[in-house]
Amino acid sequence: MGGIKKSDYYDALEGLEHELVGMARWARARGERIVVIFEGRDTAGKGGAIKAIAGCLDPRQCRVAALPKPSEDEQGQWYFQRYVSHLPTSGEIVLFDRSWYNRAGVERVMGWAGEDEVARFLRDTPVFEKMLVDDGIRLFKYWLSCDQEHQEERFKERLDDPLKRWKLSPTDVAARWKYRDYTAAREAIFAETHMGWSPWTVVDFNDQKRGRLTLIRNLLDRLPDTHVPPEAIDWPELGHEPYGEEFERLEPIEPFPMKD
Repeated sequence: MGGIKKSDYYDALEGLEHELVGMARWARARGERIVVIFEGRDTAGKGGAIKAIAGCLDPRQCRVAALPKPSEDEQGQWYFQRYVSHLPTSGEIVLFDRSWYNRAGVERVMGWAGEDEVARFLRDTPVFEKMLVDDGIRLFKYWLSCDQEHQEERFKERLDDPLKRWKLSPTDVAARWKYRDYTAAREAIFAETHMGWSPWTVVDFNDQKRGRLTLIRNLLDRLPDTHVPPEAIDWPELGHEPYGEEFERLEPIEPFPMKD
């Protein structure tokens, strides 16, 4: 399937953005709690997919949870504890840029978690997620997939682009030789945590633009009718000609110079 044209992508995205805004309005009106987990290959496009969703929503309602390496205190806690504090309250949407699945993904592949810890995680996770769902949280788990050819192209792009180089880390370097190890880890995750109450959905992100559209469409389609008419806002006439800015003590700085 060929790459999607940029103009076609933005046309399709605009329609989805309107639906996302409507969904957020519905979530606030109904007191819904929505969690969307984004997992997948390094460079697959988790950040871009999250930005496509969060970019059109009220940041006071839609939060992104991208947790750093656990602190010393967190390492001594129940594994899920630091994630629980980021779960949504009534009317909120939380997008997890990676999640508790780090334990059975990168931590397992890189040898940062022992096999006993991984086994315990895979045993406990369906129970933990069922508790969330039973309490009323709408939980969506997406795995973003890309082949190694596309992954190598994106690593190279990050290496060559000063604006993207910050995305590279020693873990990314190591990941290049562990592609199949990550495949095995993913399949183990699916085998133990793909449950009726919290299924996984795999989205092909070899074409990132098409992948974003596919993921958002799927997310919206899995929710009930989210149509809630926007609240009417009383907007009276101003009653006079608009005022210009007036400064007494300070003036705006010189504008950014643009070429004619």
